Amino acid sequence: MRSFFKNVLANIVAIVLLCALFFVFFIMMLVFSSMGNDKSVVVKNNSVLTINLKTNIIDSPTEEEMGLFNISDKSKSVMLYDVLEAIKKAKTDDHIKGISIEADDLHAGITQIDDIRNAIEDFKKSGKFVYAYGNAVSQASYYLGSVADKYYLNPSGMIELKGLATEVTFFKDFADKYGIGLEVIRHGKFKSAVEPFLRNDISPENKEQLGTLLNDIWKNTSTKMAVSRKIDTAQFRMVVDSLYGMIPELGLKYKLADKLIQKTEYDQMIKSKLSLKEKEKLNKVSLAGYISSYADEDKSGEKVAVLYASGGINNGDGYNEIYSEKYMKYIKDLQDDDKVKAVVFRINSPGGSANASDEILFELQQLKKKKPLVVSFGDYAASGGYYIAMAADKIYSEPNTLTGSIGVFGVIPYYKDIANKNGIRSDIVATNANSQYYSPLNGVTPYGVNLITRSVEGTYKRFVHFVTQNRKQTFEQIDSVGGGRVWSGIRAKEVGLVDELGTLNDAVKFAAQKAGLKSYHVSSYPKRMSPFEQIFKDLNEEDISARIIKNKIGKANYEILQQITDEKLQSEVKMEMPYQVKIN
Repeated sequence: MRSFFKNVLANIVAIVLLCALFFVFFIMMLVFSSMGNDKSVVVKNNSVLTINLKTNIIDSPTEEEMGLFNISDKSKSVMLYDVLEAIKKAKTDDHIKGISIEADDLHAGITQIDDIRNAIEDFKKSGKFVYAYGNAVSQASYYLGSVADKYYLNPSGMIELKGLATEVTFFKDFADKYGIGLEVIRHGKFKSAVEPFLRNDISPENKEQLGTLLNDIWKNTSTKMAVSRKIDTAQFRMVVDSLYGMIPELGLKYKLADKLIQKTEYDQMIKSKLSLKEKEKLNKVSLAGYISSYADEDKSGEKVAVLYASGGINNGDGYNEIYSEKYMKYIKDLQDDDKVKAVVFRINSPGGSANASDEILFELQQLKKKKPLVVSFGDYAASGGYYIAMAADKIYSEPNTLTGSIGVFGVIPYYKDIANKNGIRSDIVATNANSQYYSPLNGVTPYGVNLITRSVEGTYKRFVHFVTQNRKQTFEQIDSVGGGRVWSGIRAKEVGLVDELGTLNDAVKFAAQKAGLKSYHVSSYPKRMSPFEQIFKDLNEEDISARIIKNKIGKANYEILQQITDEKLQSEVKMEMPYQVKIN
């Protein structure tokens, strides 16, 4: 019997050790595969810098979603600042002879494409070629590709050029039908985040702001496309209205493309341009590969730090969005780092928790007392995303940035009717008058509504107060352009919500100038996670089931699910923008 147990125990130990070894081997394989081969890239002569399907442009290291639950994602994430620096470097690099844009579906935001477009326009001044090729081309990809000297399309391809539109979904009747109660408290007639729960159609105020916003962005982007393609503005509008880009022959006829050719013919044409022999290989270098080829250059000395804040604003300690505890630490570290002489705070956020936004703003105000603090806006700097910019010495916005949304709201769901219909009742025993001011079954008491309303109003006044200090305007002036209204960057400059229209590079240059720096390098924060850390964060950052759900239904749908199910999110006063605008 003793021998039997010894054998069983030995087998169990062997199985455990085997599983452990297999797990370690599996993780090591994932890490090595995620590192890729870019670190060994050597840029040869007659190379072509290529923006391809695997290029995923991100604003911040925290946007990188490489982990155990999305290991199959083949795209390579590169940061916008690095992309712009790469194109700038390629302009004078004798090994790089041109740029090829080969991305049918570009993973980048509106302002990111604007910046890359501008960088390529500057690159063209070198006399080097810029060509683009497409198959089934998204609107965002064509917006970038249209900057090329020549645009080539597959004979059976298409260009989805259609303009901008938004579709707002309403839940009021759904909530009424199924007995879901929603107590909504907001300040600002333009604060449309709560409209889907209050109405069955778009309010006149929201229709006005959406129409103005979409038209501002489309006028800016469509004008650039028409100018690049040398198409009359009126004709370009007709082409877009008629969806002629969907038919390759019509796309060619109306100058959206210069020639219909196969991809192999396109590559052969570039080889001929470079005077390569038939057997010589065409050297295409990806953005990620090109960046890695010079990434180890010396970066000692004084620094301008770029602190990236991308995603929703939340309380607590997390990595993949803006978490107050984490960002308070980042800001304090930058404040204490003597090598950091100035800070650029890059914001790409639709907002979130009012409390978390306030905590971050306070720490930025302390930082500003010691060092220049310049803010740069990406795709979004709205609501809480705008609030945390109010410590800046100067604010730069992109023309297409969704800016402002100075407003506050709270949404409190309850389920009294649906519970009663299904025979569920509740009774309350309490020690104080308002111990149960909110119940998921009975909703909010009248006193609770009054108290939350006061909290929302107080938060709005505090919001406007900080804006008046930073923008040097009166409460009445800010209130007139606030009320939850979202502006394009162009309009935000006109009404005084930002100082300048400019890029992240412009903000960095100004910060260095304000700090009196003649020689400096740019350092990014937070630091990028290693592939090993990215894989393991899935095992400890969130519940594994939540990660699986997010991966399955998508980030946007998961955020909606959180709003309904997360008690902490439901209880917070929010500074948040309700929608995103994408050129897709």
